[in-house]
Amino acid sequence: MSSVSDPSPPATGAFAGASYAAAGVDIEAGDRAVELMKEWVKKTRRPEVLGGLGGFAGLFDASALKRYERPLLASATDGVGTKVDIARQLGVYDTIGHDLVAMVMDDIVVCGAEPLFMTDYICVGKVHPERVAAIVKGIAEGCVLAGCALIGGETAEHPGLLGADDFDVAGAGTGVVEADRLLGPDRIRTGDAVIAMASSGLHSNGYSLVRHVLLERAGLALDAEIADLGRTLGAELLEPTKIYSLDCLALTRTTDVHAFSHVTGGGLAANLARVVPDALHARVDRSTWTPAPIFDLVARTGSVERLELEKTLNMGVGMIAIVPQDSVDVALSTLADRGVEAWLAGEITERGEETTGAKLVGDHTD
Repeated sequence: MSSVSDPSPPATGAFAGASYAAAGVDIEAGDRAVELMKEWVKKTRRPEVLGGLGGFAGLFDASALKRYERPLLASATDGVGTKVDIARQLGVYDTIGHDLVAMVMDDIVVCGAEPLFMTDYICVGKVHPERVAAIVKGIAEGCVLAGCALIGGETAEHPGLLGADDFDVAGAGTGVVEADRLLGPDRIRTGDAVIAMASSGLHSNGYSLVRHVLLERAGLALDAEIADLGRTLGAELLEPTKIYSLDCLALTRTTDVHAFSHVTGGGLAANLARVVPDALHARVDRSTWTPAPIFDLVARTGSVERLELEKTLNMGVGMIAIVPQDSVDVALSTLADRGVEAWLAGEITERGEETTGAKLVGDHTD
């Protein structure tokens, strides 16, 4: 009778004692990060949220939607791009979450939807519990500002793919709007006013251009004091994206808003054109505002042409509201009461010979 002997161990012992930790994944550190973030997540809780962290899925009581005649769910997902590298270089992790919430929830509110809940995804090269908790803290604070709950998320450790200090963040959100209150192109009429809401700075778009111009080509240091900015370059570049969600919802309660446009990648004209119907045209006058110094710094340092700058950066406008002319005063008063800098920037006209849905005209004031 033949027999099978035990296999001999590898000569080099290369596979002896292999473990997940040896491969670079620290489960205990992940558990520690979850414990540290719990207090921040609790601050975002809404009455409809069931359970807490630790489940396989976040739960939201949909019976709360019964008050709607025909509820439409709105969803969006986004990240913050290469702005995360500025946070990594500066070792500042508790603001990038504001950017994430703004990018997701300000897309959702454009259709008039109330933000309900959000989930996040944080990918790191190595889990540093305090660092992950700081990122979640920023996300939670952003959710409070947007009026939504943070009901779940995932922290993934990718050793070998990301450096020990590298990370990225993404998120997805859900909101709800009554069907007959849905905002968009169908509501816009000739003569409507275009109201601009000031951005807090670069927000979270165009950082590949900004980093290329200021850091790579010009060799500026993030800790350099820039006189025109009145602070360090790093502090300017990490300025959190403004979250407009509750401000926009306030406008829907006080005025007959026809549409919103979130100014993100592609710039003001391209994003505004997304909500303008084919037969109409949005004319925006640059002379109604002066962009913050950071935009001029990028333009001058990189010799960036205006068209390139305007199709990449927000140029000082983070959100647009389109309202009837007779609602302008109420809209501006509502925003002022909420501490939002806003102004009448343009109007809606017939398309005529214009081939685009939106156009910037004139020159910025000094």
